[in-house]
Amino acid sequence: MSSAPSADPVIDDEAFAEAWAAGTCAVVDVREPHEYAAGHIPGAINQPLSSFDPAELPQGKPIVLVCQAGSRSLNALRRALAAGVEDIRHYPGGTSGWRRLGGDLDV
Repeated sequence: MSSAPSADPVIDDEAFAEAWAAGTCAVVDVREPHEYAAGHIPGAINQPLSSFDPAELPQGKPIVLVCQAGSRSLNALRRALAAGVEDIRHYPGGTSGWRRLGGDLDV
């Protein structure tokens, strides 16, 4: 997965769409349960920021953190990096960006 030049590791629209389609990343949605239930990226795991624990992140694949528009996923990313998690990025477009790209949501 490629990342855009940034102090924080991010994944752009195209790289995220490719990684998601290929199943080569684990998507973690850090929105609250009611937001996740209203519609989420297919296959995303819900780990709300309010109870986010980097130790509970999935293992075995690169991780992409998402929220609605990028702010909460950036917060979770910084917490995960501080906890020593590697091979993790956040998708600044969030669920809104996914929908803008024509991506479906599961409910």
